[in-house]
Amino acid sequence: MYTQSITRNHRTAFVLAIDCSGSMNEEVRFGHRRMTKAAAVAAVANRLLFELTERARRSDGLRDYYDIALIGYGGSGLHPLVGDRLDFLTLPEVAARGTHPTATQSEYRLPDGSAALLDEVPVPVWITPQAEGETPMYEALLAVRDLVARWTARPEHAASFPPVVFNITDGEASDCDDAELREVCSQIRTLHTDDGAVLLINIHIASGTDERALLFPTTDEASYGNRYAALLYDCSSEMPAAFDAAIRDLRGGGQPPFRGMSYNASMQELLTILNIGSISVKTE
Repeated sequence: MYTQSITRNHRTAFVLAIDCSGSMNEEVRFGHRRMTKAAAVAAVANRLLFELTERARRSDGLRDYYDIALIGYGGSGLHPLVGDRLDFLTLPEVAARGTHPTATQSEYRLPDGSAALLDEVPVPVWITPQAEGETPMYEALLAVRDLVARWTARPEHAASFPPVVFNITDGEASDCDDAELREVCSQIRTLHTDDGAVLLINIHIASGTDERALLFPTTDEASYGNRYAALLYDCSSEMPAAFDAAIRDLRGGGQPPFRGMSYNASMQELLTILNIGSISVKTE
């Protein structure tokens, strides 16, 4: 299980469901700058999309290795973050919708205290910051469930590595209770290909609290003491062994099984979590 490499004949799928509620206007630190959560999450998501497209680039062009769905949820309900429909896009369709990037520079402080300017890798922009209203997470996860159910039911995907779903939020759902959230997440996790069940990774981003971050918790860390962290633990997938080494590096140790969730993650940790969830899948 969870051993199928990604090829043009055995494609996989990624889903990003991103909280676009009003609380995403809160400022956080990302790298050397302060920006809103919405802007920081957009920057991280754009970097992930850039890395996925680069991983699929070969001498003969961009290989169609993935289907990608990008769903925003906020005050106006659900909306596609890229394109004009709440559905999967092929990798070439996603790549074609990115704006052409421009190179930027950032200041880096050397050990002697002097400053140096470094060129940053230019990343196209697919997702722009959005923050308004409440948090219809349940509605978003119902849509994710239906999208992934259709994808996994297609005969050509039967042997593929199963889809990976990332739900990124800074708060609790405003349209359901805990039991309803557990149930829809369970429905997503029971979908599967022959290679394994769908992986659902729930990521709660830091909101300026003093609570420690909980990253890919182990069984003995499930009783964190925070009700919402415990809820996210219940809602998330157990991670396959193929991800263990990368998760240990992020956490600084720990014994599997690890659960696919984080609580109070920083923006830099968010970037690492997305990389673990996508780059740990082998592409040929």
